[in-house]
Amino acid sequence: MFAVLYRLYNHCWALLIEVIALSKIYIPTVSADQWAQFLAEPSKQWRTGYSARALAHSWQEANGFPAEIQLAFEQSNHFKNIELLLAIPEHKVPLPGGSRASQNDVWVLARANGNLVSIAVEGKVSESFGPTLAEWLAEESPGKTARLAYLRRELGLADGLYLPNSIRYQLLHRTASAIIEAKRFGAHQAMMLVHSFSQSQEWFEDYAAFASLFHAEVAIGQVVDAGSCGGIQLSLGWVCGDAKYLTA
Repeated sequence: MFAVLYRLYNHCWALLIEVIALSKIYIPTVSADQWAQFLAEPSKQWRTGYSARALAHSWQEANGFPAEIQLAFEQSNHFKNIELLLAIPEHKVPLPGGSRASQNDVWVLARANGNLVSIAVEGKVSESFGPTLAEWLAEESPGKTARLAYLRRELGLADGLYLPNSIRYQLLHRTASAIIEAKRFGAHQAMMLVHSFSQSQEWFEDYAAFASLFHAEVAIGQVVDAGSCGGIQLSLGWVCGDAKYLTA
């Protein structure tokens, strides 16, 4: 009986934390160090040379889009005049089929050519995009089945379409989160943008394999069209961050 009550207590506490994390009140930051408090494991993730810290310093110093991202937009077809309206660090987007949300390293609401754009930013250095789809599904559950079906619908990947087991699960839910927030804020465009500080472009192959699901040909430093997903125009991008932030 005690064990059951203990599990129930832990479950309720986790739900409370999730509700707090999804508060609609946001406080502007004045320094990059303030970003650390929103990490799942600050003691492990907030370290020099790691993506969380490099990303925070890059974006906080730019007070808008970092220069390399702005350049990629200027060279794209649809985002030459893009304006950053709002950027939220560690923004959580709830997903069905479990208690864990998709936690964007940065979520951006922008405007380009008079249209709102929802941008999910994934920061990287040397860390991978997490488990492959096969690894994530190794322990199947009704919740995972429901979540994968939901992600497929949001991404316009029909049930009949084969998803390679090697596809990284994180790329699926991170891209879906950009689309979900586009719908929530009335945006007609969504983007999943990898901001990588790896100087050897580690894991780019996994990103390219994911992009191929949308018949998108990707390249470093470019934002490309990836078709329409339920009426939302999707774009994908990979931009290399300034190496100086690896020592910030």
